[in-house]
Order: sequence, then structure tokens, then C-alpha cells
Amino acid sequence: MVENGVKAMNGKKRALPEIKETEDVPRTRRPRRAAACTDFKEKSVRLCEKSATIELKKQQTVDEEIVAIMLTAKEGGDAEPRPTRRLNDFVLFDSEGDLQPVEMLEISDIFVSGAILPSDVCSDKEKEKGVRCPSFGRVENWSISGYEDGSPVIWISTELADYDCCKPAARYKKVYDYFYQKACASVAVYKKLSKSSGGDPDICLDELLAAVARSMSGSKYFSSGGAIQDFVISQGEFIYNQLAGLDETAKKHETSYAEIPVLVALRDESSKIDKAAQIQGRPSNGVLRIDGVSEVAVTNALTSKQLVDGADDDRRYAKLLQDEEYRKSMQRPRKNSSSASASNKFYIKINENEIASDYPLPSYYKNTKEETDELMLSDALYELDAEDLPQRMLHNWTLYNSDSRMISLELLPMKHCDDTDVSIFGSGMVTDDNLCWFSPDDPDSGSHSEDPDGMSIFLSQIKEWKIEYGGEYISISIRTDMAWYRLGKPSKQYAPWYKPVLKTATVGISILTLLNEQSRLARFSFADVTKRLSGLQTNDKAYISSDLLSVQRFLIVHGQIIIQLFAAYPNKKFIKCPFVVGLSSKLEDRHHTKWIIKNKKILQKQLNLNPRAEMAPVVSKRKAMRATTTRLVHRIWGEFYSNYSPEDSLQAIGAANEEEEVEDQGENGEEEVEEEGENEDVTEETVPEPVEVQKPHTPKKIRASSGKREIRWDGESLGKTSAGEPLYRQALVGGETVVVGGAVALEIDVSDELLAIYFVEYMFESTDHCKMLHGRFLQRGSATVLGNASNERELFLTNECMTVQLKDIKGVVGFEIRSRPWGHQYRKENIAADKLDRERALERKAKDLPTEYYCKSLYSPERGGFFSLPLSDIGRSSGFCYSCKIREDEEERSTTKLNVSNTGFFSNGIEYSIEDFVYVNPDSIDGLKEGSKTVFKSGRNIGLRAYVVCQLLEIVPKESRKADLGSFDVKVRRFYRPEDVSAEKAYASDIQELYYSQDTDVLHPGALEGKCEVRKKNDMPLCREYPISDHIFFCELFFDSSKGSLKQMPANMKVKFSTIKDDTLLRKKKGKGVEGETESGIVKPKEMRLATLDIFAGCGGLSQGLEKAGVSDTKWAIEYEEPAGQAFRQNHPASTVFVDNCNVILRAIMEKGGDQKDCVSTTEADELAAKLSEDQKKTLPLPGQVDFINGGPPCQGFSGMNRFNQSSWSKVQCEMILAFLSFADYFRPRYFLLENVRTFVSFNKGQTFQLTLASLLEMGYQVRFGILEAGAYGVSQSRKRAFIWAAAPEEVLPEWPEPMHVFGVPKLKISLSQGLHYAAVRSTAPGAPFRPITVRDTIGDLPAVENGESRINKEYKAEPVSWFQKEIRGDMISLTDHICKEMNEINLIRCKIIPKRPGADWRDLPDEKVKLSTGQVVEMIPWCLPNTAKRHNQWKGLYGRLDWQGNFPTSITDPQPMGKVGMCFHPDQDRILTVRECARSQGFPDSYQFFGNIIHKHRQIGNAVPPPLAFALGRKLKEALQLKNSLQHQP
Repeated sequence: MVENGVKAMNGKKRALPEIKETEDVPRTRRPRRAAACTDFKEKSVRLCEKSATIELKKQQTVDEEIVAIMLTAKEGGDAEPRPTRRLNDFVLFDSEGDLQPVEMLEISDIFVSGAILPSDVCSDKEKEKGVRCPSFGRVENWSISGYEDGSPVIWISTELADYDCCKPAARYKKVYDYFYQKACASVAVYKKLSKSSGGDPDICLDELLAAVARSMSGSKYFSSGGAIQDFVISQGEFIYNQLAGLDETAKKHETSYAEIPVLVALRDESSKIDKAAQIQGRPSNGVLRIDGVSEVAVTNALTSKQLVDGADDDRRYAKLLQDEEYRKSMQRPRKNSSSASASNKFYIKINENEIASDYPLPSYYKNTKEETDELMLSDALYELDAEDLPQRMLHNWTLYNSDSRMISLELLPMKHCDDTDVSIFGSGMVTDDNLCWFSPDDPDSGSHSEDPDGMSIFLSQIKEWKIEYGGEYISISIRTDMAWYRLGKPSKQYAPWYKPVLKTATVGISILTLLNEQSRLARFSFADVTKRLSGLQTNDKAYISSDLLSVQRFLIVHGQIIIQLFAAYPNKKFIKCPFVVGLSSKLEDRHHTKWIIKNKKILQKQLNLNPRAEMAPVVSKRKAMRATTTRLVHRIWGEFYSNYSPEDSLQAIGAANEEEEVEDQGENGEEEVEEEGENEDVTEETVPEPVEVQKPHTPKKIRASSGKREIRWDGESLGKTSAGEPLYRQALVGGETVVVGGAVALEIDVSDELLAIYFVEYMFESTDHCKMLHGRFLQRGSATVLGNASNERELFLTNECMTVQLKDIKGVVGFEIRSRPWGHQYRKENIAADKLDRERALERKAKDLPTEYYCKSLYSPERGGFFSLPLSDIGRSSGFCYSCKIREDEEERSTTKLNVSNTGFFSNGIEYSIEDFVYVNPDSIDGLKEGSKTVFKSGRNIGLRAYVVCQLLEIVPKESRKADLGSFDVKVRRFYRPEDVSAEKAYASDIQELYYSQDTDVLHPGALEGKCEVRKKNDMPLCREYPISDHIFFCELFFDSSKGSLKQMPANMKVKFSTIKDDTLLRKKKGKGVEGETESGIVKPKEMRLATLDIFAGCGGLSQGLEKAGVSDTKWAIEYEEPAGQAFRQNHPASTVFVDNCNVILRAIMEKGGDQKDCVSTTEADELAAKLSEDQKKTLPLPGQVDFINGGPPCQGFSGMNRFNQSSWSKVQCEMILAFLSFADYFRPRYFLLENVRTFVSFNKGQTFQLTLASLLEMGYQVRFGILEAGAYGVSQSRKRAFIWAAAPEEVLPEWPEPMHVFGVPKLKISLSQGLHYAAVRSTAPGAPFRPITVRDTIGDLPAVENGESRINKEYKAEPVSWFQKEIRGDMISLTDHICKEMNEINLIRCKIIPKRPGADWRDLPDEKVKLSTGQVVEMIPWCLPNTAKRHNQWKGLYGRLDWQGNFPTSITDPQPMGKVGMCFHPDQDRILTVRECARSQGFPDSYQFFGNIIHKHRQIGNAVPPPLAFALGRKLKEALQLKNSLQHQP
């Protein structure tokens, strides 16, 4: 139990006012320990006669707590050092007998009444009734446990025992439930912040509140997600104290909760509310409040003579009083809620005739473009709060009424009202919210570009709108029942209709500013403000007219907008000022209609009344067309969603996969944004990580059988085990036949777990004549990473094995090893067989017959995948077990021992010899360097170091110890790297260069991390490649570490370099170097490569890397976006590129193959497929022609536009992942690679990820999954991507590529089942073969350009300096696409002021105003940043400069200083990064071409897979092909 509560204090205490309830509190004689309480002596606590009579019939009653504890002790159990019991039907009360909340024990003596039960649930019904103790205590302290389990447990402690508070009495339920919800909130916050629970301590407050609201949304205690968030904020200090208390009790906690910024922010927010409540007071039931405390409460507290001296005690007492009032207000029926002010009850309607003169003549909305119904972007029929709707942005928009006549937004109420007679609709281009705000004086602000890349939609009825403002920026948002839309630039047609609204907002903000500057607000009346406005200069943005009556008329007719601005202002005294009172009075004098403001949940509807819905065309080419699928994919996904409701799939499926979802996107329309605060230095991390995958050989505990059955061998012995024990193929156990190769059920010694099923490897008779069985565990699919997406009849062989006695098995299980012919030519045959199998299974289930299981794959969670069964190694009855061999090999590898000749040793499975070159952990030689911690975004790699390269000189035996594990050290010679000399030397030197030295060290063998080669420079391969994949270095200089100087190698130093072991390569040596040592350096003929289809190809980053690796020949590509498709064509001229919807192409391919009946598609897809030209149809590939399919399917649900998607089947059918999987199903290629954003594995609680794996397994593929960090493979950018490999059953599944560069990120883990996690590769933060690539390495040679540079072609002007620059330039002699977006004037001014130093961002801007060339005066610091910084991790990185020695942030599709990744300023130049600089950050060579305008090019780069990462994956695919080839040629 984690004690995290408050101990009861000694001395006199005061109580809360009596909590009135309908029933009496049971009273009896007081506890003996309460005798010191003088006030309590005079009050008898008695049990009412009626209650006593009832309780005596039900359960035993005792007066003494000690007696109850003894009566509920375990029979025959050991003496308890500190008894723990459960508590039911309990109440807590004070010495007066009044009910009190748990926390009241801080102030007053609290006692308890209830039924005391044994600590564990028992089968004895009498004991389960417990022993009632009418009054005992006092309560000494309380605490909360259950943080790790996610369910709070409330404990109270007396002097004698600890009590688990299980069920309160009915009369105490309201009081206790409130405290329990506080505990729930504490646990929910813990789960979201604890790394060990998959949380993220670096999230901002808004994200934390949203996540907690989601996790607590099932509670009936709260009416909405907004109510949950309000509650969590109100309890911020309580939550902070509970989590901070964990720091004291945890032995080695993952972090100090007391110092987590978001937790501190939550506490501070709570404090603000407390202060406001204490100042203003909130009346409850007419009780007068004095300084936030009710007068009655103060009187009671004083007259009871229990007042505690000291300001701290007063504060706690006031806090408890306030909390009690808050509880009552929450539990009070809504109809009794306190009355709101008139401005919150009614909205005065604007008269259209009165404002007509401010607007243009009537005009109608006309648009020939296709538009998509807004309802198609969101699921319908969900009831939720307005604040929980998704946030989007609307560009190029127009508002109109049901007749399509353009109409002013002003006519719509700014609050949701009943019985409005105004219907306003809209159309525009919807995108994700880019956080850019609109400046009325800057026509270029508030929009992505002239051509925003979004979807044209028409909106359902707009229900309300709001204005947010600050400095020179204004943000106006509208709300439908489906989403909030922040308005960017309106259409040119509608701009005149929007201008009066902006003007009114500007005037209202100016009035607020004016009044805020006044020392006495009450002195400024409506007339005073009118007069002041009429005196403004004509160039003032708030100027209306110099005529007093015209100003007055403007304020009155547009008054409701101004009143709402005042109502939303944080300082509430402004809404009551004379100006607002006067304006409201004049509005009412005009007899305007009043609408009643309605605050209730929104019921999303399916019907859109927008007039555009009745017009043609209304269907956009970009709309979410239902995916074209094969019947297999359609069945798997459809059956899942027919079995699980959206709620089930979100809450129950893959619950272990829960982690903070980051809205990021991948190649082909999806961009990733790194989490704020993720750049903390991981080298200093001591946080315990999530539970790693358990070893496969960990045996389960089997429950022995108590019954007696006949057991005998059936047949003769087949041979003997290695220990001489006879082997048998069959045995009869209680009349059932157990066969080698079959399966048996065993009972696991764990409660509530299904019988375990084991595959029978062999059976034998032990030397003590016991009949034994050795088996391997068969895992149920639901217990794998598949979760509920698995087939309930499919079992997976594992590498967990054990030996049991035959007498302990519970029975024989119907089971088969299933192996079917694989390939596109057998697809229909297998589908028919599977259908018959499913029908047979349903028939058996209907007859209540035992389930028949089958197994097709081996599940290896420690390897992160499903693999083909090793059929030649299982069920042979030979006494050999492959799992045992794995365990033995692991044990062998884990030992460190000398070889026979003592000239080398084995460590971690690697054999080391004298004169070998080795990697050494840098901390083992240098230790931890100071100042390595990163304190700003995108500098995560600063201070991290590559492995130290050393040469093994000798083995040093340890004296007084025998030659066994750990009995020797090793002496090594150190080679220095250029970065060890200086940053400048590192920048100008080859990354593979080393310097010889005389420095030696003696190390423990555990410091060695692997082997490498060091050669003469002339022996280096001529065909070196980027990115690096070989562990080869060269050395020709000597470094004197004592002087810090470099010089030529002295003649007397004889270095024993690595030798080239390949005779063929030695013969090819030509003085300058070795030709083509790495096989990828030799161009592989295309006919020897895999014929590849790239789907969702983008500009071709994935294909570029795979082709460079020499494994892939991209013959076909499918891309929807025209500019990206053209870019792919330019860079892959030999490929056939289909610029079309993949659903249409798949339908056309299946028609061409004569498989229309197996195709599930829409009429629209059918019609569009039929319209393809004959030339296009001829080039379509057919099954048998495609060896490899790769791509990154965009998922609508992953983007911010659908973050509230509930994943109903109707919506999931529109996901492109279904079409992508259907390509794999139809073509059945040898290999399949899926790339997607990191959150693909956790989206919708992992259900999409699980169904993807299940689909591939059903097709017969081997599958493995993992997350990789591109920065560890040779690019200067953090970009995490999820990958799924699939390989045909007879192929070799590729391994994950070894990360070669240091990069400061932790292990990237995928949640499996049962709390386990899998990481595809290690973190390189502690070290790697090569240093990280820096910003200077990447772009330091590019010429300077100005803001808005637009010349496509230019000269380099300087030679490349770094190794990276030389590799990335290649043979290019001219530079292309070194162009950048143009910033507006204010952003350019800000950029010039941002210091040219690492980590500089908006926080370095001066707090002043600047005058623009237009005469406008604006704030230097964007207003919204300081006002919201605390809730958004200080907005780190916005308006930020890159660091030459750091790395790039994640490349996105639209770099801008106020965007999702705001660190986009060049380190030295006053501009945004260019297209070419962004391309280099992704690893694109300078020869790579992009197509379209600058927005298109940035989008192509931001959506791409970094080619170096694709290259690394391609190298591993090539190795898999080579391994298969070598295995086939073995005798």
C-alpha cells in the first residue's frame, strides 16, 4: 500500500458544518482513546434502536475494534504485524456524530462505524458478512493506493489496523463518492504522467486535461468532458499533493512528480480558482459567505471551541469548506442551480435592417467546385459537449442562408440559443488548425497560402461563433454540430461581408483597451466612450466616424458583439461597468428580440440542411471514398466491427496499447509533430522503463492434478533422450490418447485464467519411472499483440516450454498444425477451404462441441513478430526441443569467458581476440561529461557521444581469482575521433576517420559493445555509400592527447591495421582503394531485383532508398496528388505512375484479372475504373508480376481532422489501410512493407494496428513490427516511423537495421499484451558507431539567401565541407530549390530580433510594440504566446532558431514560425528554411527534384520517408534474400 494521505493531527480541531442527512448516524459509547477529548465526553454516541435490531439479524456486532479484528483474522494464519481489513457499509463522523468527509481528519477527530471484513474475499458467507463495529477509531490517517493498477483504493488507518474502504453506507455515499472521484482523478493523472504506465510527463496542461477527461468519461458522476476538466482543475492542489507524496515513498521512482511542469501548472490553476472563490464567494442555499467561508460555518467553528491557531490551519479549513460547497453544487439538481446574470440568460437579436447599410447589396453564393458534405468527415449520432468537438480551420470560406444568399455572421448569436429563426450555412476549404491567427491589417495573415491544401466542404447549420483576440491578432471561430472552425481568409466574394464583423471586433477590443487604462472604470459611461471614439484619428484602426451620432448608432446596432467581448473578458467587473450597462439598455430600448441561451449537449445528426446538399455536383474527388477491398479483408474488418461496438473497440481493445497520442502524419499526406519536451537528455535518465518482454523459457506454474487416472504408454519406445530416458510417441491418459505433435490442456496456478494449451514435443519416462511430457506453450491469439482482433480458434506456438507429468494434464485438445499452399494462384482455393472450416466451427459451436484449434505461426514477442513454424524441428519425438536450444544459446551468450588458449574471450555472444578493433562504451573511458543536458528543443543530441574505437592489446588476469566469469580485464589502445579534437575538426573531417594515440585503458570486458575494422586509407572501399552501413574506419594521423595536437604518424609507430579477408577484393586492390567492397556498391541488375509496386508513393522517398539499396525495382507507383505524382515521375522515369485514387486502380486491376466477384467496391469506383484509358489498363500489373508492395497508407482517423472519430464500421470502410491490405491479398507478393506514423500502433487503442496484423496473418504471411527513429540512420532530424514487414511463408523475414548514429531518443516501444513492451532496436543515446549528423553538417555549405527567395536555380558558391555535404551533393554542379517562403513584415522583424544563438525563440523577443510600414502599431510578442505559455510547455521553439550543433525538428509540410513546428529559422540568416534545406534534413540528395509551387514542394518533403531510413530497410531485405539463397544451396 502506498501511503500518500494525511496523518491526523494532535490537539484541538474544528469540524465542518454538520452534513445533514436523512438518517441518523449510529451512536454508541465512545472509543477509549477518545477520552482526552473534553468536548466529546459530554456527547454520547449511540446506535439507534431500529438500526441495531436490523444489524443483529444480519451480522455479528461488537463494541471493541480489537475484537472485530480478531474475529475476522485468517484461521491458522500467522500473526499479523499490522492487520489489514476491508470495510463495508461505513460512515465517518466527528465527535458530535455528524457525517464528515475523509479529509476532515486534518482538522477534527474523526471516528468510523462499519462492517469489518477479512482482508481477502473468502468463500465463507458468514465471514463475508463481517463484524459490525458501531463506533471505533479515531482515524489516524488516510491514503490512496492502486496507482499502477489504474483503480484507486482508499485506505483509512486507526491505531490498530489499516482498512480498505470498499463500500460506504447509503447515507454516506454522496460524501464518500466525491472523495473517491478525487482519488480517481489523481490516479488518472498519474497514469498520464508516469512513464512506467506509458504516460508522458512532458505533455502540456490542455493535453493532460483532455486525456484525463477521456479516461474518466465513463463515470456517471460527471455530465460531460468539460465537467471532468473543471473538476480536475478544481482539485489540482489535491492531485499535486498525492503525486508529490509518491516521491517520498518510492525507492527509485521514474521522476520527481513535485517538479513535473504540467503538475505544477495544474496546482497553480487550482490555486487561482481557490483565490477567486475566496475573494468573490459563491453563495450556496442563501448562506452568507465571508472571505470565502460561510458565516454559519465560522460561527459553528468558533462556538465549538475547536479553532486551530495558525494561518496554515485556517487555509486548510477554508479549503475544506470550499470543497464541501463545491461538492454540494455538483450534486445539486441542475434545476436548482444558481441563477445566471441576464447577459448569460438571453442574447439580444441583431436587426438585419439596422445593419444593412454597413453591408454590400444582396448577392448569392455560386461555386462550380465539387464540395464534400461536412458530415462525411465526422461520425454522427453522438451526444457531446461543444468544447469536445474537434478543432479545424476554414479557408476561402463563404457564409449564406438557406436560399444561398450571402449573409452576415453578425446575425447569428454568439451563444447557442433556443428558437432562433436564423439559419446560416457555409462552404470553404477545411484543413488542420495551423494555429495562425488573423490580423485585420495584414491581408496575408491567417491562412496557409493562396492555395491551401485541404478539402472543399459545405457545412451543416452554424449554431454559434466566438471571438478571441490579443495584440494585433483576432481569431474568429464558428461552430456546427460537428466541429469548431477557425476562420482564415474569406473568399474574395465574401470579404465585404466579413469586413464589418472584423471592424466591430476591432472597435470592441479598442474600447476594452481604453477602459483597462482607466484608473476608475465606473467613471466611463456609454456617452464618454462614444465621445472618445468620435475623436479618434482617421488612421486609427478603431475609427468609425467623427460624427457623434454615427458612432452611437454603430455601437448600438452592432452592440451585441461588443457585449459578448466584454462578457468573455477575464476581469468580470467590465461586464458590469457603466458603458456595458448603458449599451445593453439602449439595445433593449429598441425592442430587439431576445433569444434564450441554451447550454446543453449537442446531438449530432445525419441530415445536412445546407442548400448545397441538393445541388450537383456535391461530391468531391477528395472525399473519403469507401475503400475497394478483397472479400477476405472486408470479412476480417467487418466481422470485428460487427462484434465490437465503437465503445468496446476504443475502451477494451488493446487497452495495454494506451499511450499519449500525438497528432502526427506520414508520407502521403500525413505529418508528424514531435511532442513538446521530448528533447530531454536521455543519457541522464534513470527512470524504470515499462516491463520488457519476458524470456520465452519462463515456465508457468502448473496446478497438480488430485484425481487418479490410468496412465500407460501406447506403443514401443522410439529411442532415448540425451539422458538415456526412453521416448514414446503415444500415451493413454484416463482413456484419452496423448500424441506427440498434438496438444494438451494444463491448469495454470493463477486464478481466473483459462486452461493453458501445450504442444507435445516429446514424451519420456524419467529415471524415477514417472511418465513425463515436454511441451511448448500455445498462446491464444487474444493474449498476443492481436488482442480481440485474433481468431478465437487460432493458437500460436511460442518458445516457452516446460516438462510436466502426464498425470497433471487436464485433457487432450482438438488441434492441428495447419499448412496450406501459398501464393496468388492458391488464393481462391484457400479462401474456399477457410470458408468450409469456419462453417464447420460454427456448426460445432452450435452443438456445444469442444473447440478445435489450429496453429499456423510462431509468436515471438521478444522478436516482435509472427514467424513460419519450424516444421522440421517440432513434434519429432526425438528428445530435442528447439526452445530449450534457444535457452541454452542465450545462457551461453550471456556468459563472459576466456577461450582455451587465453588469447581471446567470449562476451555477449561475440568472440574477441588480441589485436581486434572494438567499440567501447564512451562512459567507460571518459565518464559522464558535464553540461551535456539539452535545455532547448531540437538540441537533443548535444553532449551525446559515439562509441570509442579501441584496439585490444592484452587480457589482464585479476589476481587472487580463478579464471571464470568476471575474472579478467582487458587493456585497450584508444583511437580518437575528429569530434574529440573540436567541433570544427569534426565538421571538416570524414566521419570514418580516426586518430592513433598512445593512450591506453584497462576496462572490464562488459564495456565492449562490438567489433569494427580500422584500415589504412588506401584500403577503404572506393564505392563508399551514404548512409553508412559498415563498421569500417581509417587512420593516418597521430593525436597527442597531452598537447591536443595532430600530426603525421611517426615512422616508428607500427599500427596493426585490420586485414582484408576476401581474396577477391585483395586482387582488385589498385593502390587508391578497394573497389566495390560492399555489395550494395555494385549496381545489381534490375532483373535480379524485386519487381515493386509503391502505393501512396508521394514524391518517392521510400522507393528512392529501397532502389539505392539494390533490392527493389519500382515498376509501378500509385499516387493521388498530381504534384507529388509528377515529382515521382521526374525521379523515377522508368516507373509507370498512376496519378489516381488507389481504390479505382485496385478495382481496375481486379477487373483485368477477371476477379470482379472477389472485389468489394463502390459504384463510383467501378465507374471511374471503367473510364481508364486502354493504354492505362494495359500497364496495370497482375498477380504474379509483383514481388514487393510497399507504401504508407494515409488514415483519415490519424489526422487532426478526425481526432474524435469513433471508428464505426461505416467510417473504417473509408480508411485506405483496407485498400492497401487488399493489394497485398490480391497480388500475394513475396514481401510487403507498411510505413506509417508512430501513433499508427496506438490509434484507436491499437485496433487498426491489430486488425492490420490479423489480416496479414490470415493471408498466410509472416509478420513483424517495430518503430524506428530516422535520426539514428544518418539524417539530422527526429522522425519516428512505425513499420510492418510481411514475408511469404517460405521467405526469410528481414531483421531490423542496426542504428548507426547517436541520437537522443529512448527506446521506441510498442505495447503488447499483459503489460509487456517490444522495442525493435536499442536506443543510441548511450552510444553508436558514429556521431549524430548536425545542422551544420547538413546545410552549412549552402549559399545565403533572403526572405522570400524564389529563384529555382543558382550556384553553390562554395565547396562542400562535411562528409555529409559531399555525399549529398554527389555530382551536382548547380543548386536547385534553394527557395524559401516569404514572411510578412511583422514576422520578418521578429525573425531579425531573435538572437542568433542556440535555443533562441519567441521568449527572446522584447515586450514592446513596433510600427509597421503601413503605420499600424503591433505587439512584438504574439499576444497568445505569453497568455497561454503555461498550459503549452512555454510554446518552446515557436519563432525558434536552429542550432548548428543540434538537429532539425521533424520536417513538416508547411514550415512557419507559429506552426506546429515553429523552430524553422536559419541559425544565422533571417529567414525560414528553404526547400532544399528541408530536403537535405530528410536525406534527399541534391539531385532529387520536386514539383509544383513552394507549398507543394514542402508538402512532398514533409510527407516523405527519409531515403536513408528506406535504404537501411532495403539492406536488411537484401540480406534476407541472400540468406534464403544460401539456405537453398546448403546440402
